[in-house]
Amino acid sequence: MADGQPMVNAEILMNVTPTESRVAVVENGVLQEIFIERSNHRGLVGNIYKGRVVRVLPGMQAAFVDIGLERAAFIHSSEISRDNNAPIVQLVREGQSLIVQVTKDPIGTKGARLTTHLSIPSRYLVYMPGTAHLGVSQRIEEESERERLKRLVTGCMESEGLTGEAGFILRTAADGVGEDEILADVRYLRRLWRKLEERIKDNPLPSMIYDELPLSQRAIRDLARPETTKILIDSNETYQKIDQFCQQYVPEVAETIEYYKGPGPIFELYNVEEDIQRGLERQVALKSGGYLVIDQTEAMTTIDVNTGGFVGRRNLEDTIFKTNLEAATAIGRQVRLRNLGGIIILDFIDMTDVEHQRQVLRMLEKVLEKDHTKTKISGVSELGLVEMTRKRTRESLEHMLMEPCSACQGRGSVKTAETICYEIFREILREERAYNAGTYLVLASQEVVDRLLDEDSHGLADLEAFIGKTIRLQVEGRYRQDEYDIILQ
Repeated sequence: MADGQPMVNAEILMNVTPTESRVAVVENGVLQEIFIERSNHRGLVGNIYKGRVVRVLPGMQAAFVDIGLERAAFIHSSEISRDNNAPIVQLVREGQSLIVQVTKDPIGTKGARLTTHLSIPSRYLVYMPGTAHLGVSQRIEEESERERLKRLVTGCMESEGLTGEAGFILRTAADGVGEDEILADVRYLRRLWRKLEERIKDNPLPSMIYDELPLSQRAIRDLARPETTKILIDSNETYQKIDQFCQQYVPEVAETIEYYKGPGPIFELYNVEEDIQRGLERQVALKSGGYLVIDQTEAMTTIDVNTGGFVGRRNLEDTIFKTNLEAATAIGRQVRLRNLGGIIILDFIDMTDVEHQRQVLRMLEKVLEKDHTKTKISGVSELGLVEMTRKRTRESLEHMLMEPCSACQGRGSVKTAETICYEIFREILREERAYNAGTYLVLASQEVVDRLLDEDSHGLADLEAFIGKTIRLQVEGRYRQDEYDIILQ
């Protein structure tokens, strides 16, 4: 490749069941990112709602908006008006109808975050109704290409009569594409916005106006890149839908999609399942013998670097430098894999050499260049700490799959009953492929069995129908919530 950069071979693996979809991004055989969406509580980011203002907060320059969720959503005055000095009481009033888009999912006790600055993405463009802005992704660095793309969009807007009616941002995927592809996206987004305008006019309060694509289709739209050589999908039904989606919207990706028929679960490829489990552990081993300690709290995440058993060949400073370089690479991967967001404090091992500090920071920046989520890194503080921020739009891997442990008064965490139920479903499918038993007996905790008989009963029934076997449940009182066994009978 140009500029001496190593070749990146990227693959996308999709594991889809009726209850849960999981998408893994693998680069050069190593898991980099994992996305999980459960059918009973899909993410809301990108959804557009017709909401009602229920409370105005002059002191906070904000308002609460009812968009039909359990908790009212929150919007700041800066997300209503582009004039940051406009007071909230001049922008909205209680009872007023407001068209809003979710920018951040509800997390913990906090409601969703909103904006009135609407944006609707396609493969190459982001459509922004009611603005005149024309922008280009910062990841497209060549100035001549940026100008070429701007000219293409401007010409398409003029031919479609959109000048002054809407704005666009050219996404990273637009790099190198021609006029036909851009024009097709402009027309698609214009048709979609016309439909949404009708819903805005006719729908009651509160109601959803636009539902973002499901995870499998978002992954095709947002994650497939020129270096993506293969997209494997283990659900035939989802494969058929993705194939149609690609033919209609992203034909250049169609040749890379395949229906996975392998003998084992798709996430056993490249040890993805094992890496997900390791992504939930507090300690991360480094090849040198050092390790990271990652602690998440509601306010921030801290990552501490330790040398462990690593001793350098020459001197202590050499040992520290090499450990910190390796740690920077591992931190970049763990931030993406765990989807860490907000403030992240990195405690590298103290380095006295300023050049060593610079090289470690450069390594961290280089690793994070691949991150789709916006990050910002500060220099090394007087205390030897590096502060970075990463935009938080969805829950972290730990917060999605784990919950506070009741046995230790919240000092630790344990996998949720829901997470264990889905693990059981996947394990039964794996054992059915391998052993083809007559029936299956699941031994699990009371909490897990209760969930299998209640919230996940439909999923259990669907699984029984799919494999054509009976699945029996038995409470094992000695088991913790995250313990279970499956007996082949």
